[in-house]
Amino acid sequence: MRRPVIGITCYVEQATFTVWRDTPAALLPHAYVEKVAAAGGQPVVLPPAGEPAALVDRLDGLILAGGGDIDPARYAATPHERTGFVREFRDAAEFALLRAALDAGLPYLGICRGLQVLNVLLGGSLHQHLPDVVGHTGHCPGPGRFGDLPVTPVPGSRLAKALGAEPLPVPHYHHQAVDRLAPGLAVTATAADGTIEAVELDRDALTMAVQWHPEVAADPKLFEALVAAC
Repeated sequence: MRRPVIGITCYVEQATFTVWRDTPAALLPHAYVEKVAAAGGQPVVLPPAGEPAALVDRLDGLILAGGGDIDPARYAATPHERTGFVREFRDAAEFALLRAALDAGLPYLGICRGLQVLNVLLGGSLHQHLPDVVGHTGHCPGPGRFGDLPVTPVPGSRLAKALGAEPLPVPHYHHQAVDRLAPGLAVTATAADGTIEAVELDRDALTMAVQWHPEVAADPKLFEALVAAC
């Protein structure tokens, strides 16, 4: 049997690599690619250019990866002073791609920004700077530093079936999170401070999203669940 083809969205940012300095690049942390391949999938990187939504019928599953903040105008909010790295071209591409994937019944795993896109697409909103809400920076300790806070999956959820229902430490790197939960979404994990850390959509195809970064965690079970669903 062939490997299921898993599309993974990516960044477009100025980057430095080999002999090239400060060059526009479509890029993605390789951990995403490694986790999908190790779980038995065939990773395909999808840049926010052209019409990625038109590729849905060629994919078996989809991951929306982490990245900068969503334009608050998409949930009728004024930008917070700490909202940053907004890329409207990426918002446009990923919102259209996810809408097409949901309409097509494609299995979906949202990671960090990927949870936020799902929530906003379906009518929810975001806390634009989580420390203002929870009073600490544990979810994003500093630039390039992952937080290590436990989350508690909701028993009976697809997430709990994959990871168990006991509290588990996971790597966090997010300064935004769900505020108003979109209709149709169910909360499937929270942090001790009440932050929503995972959601699911009740439909036949796997549709789960987590606010943390499983691509840098040791446990591959979320990627294995996605590949199995494909």
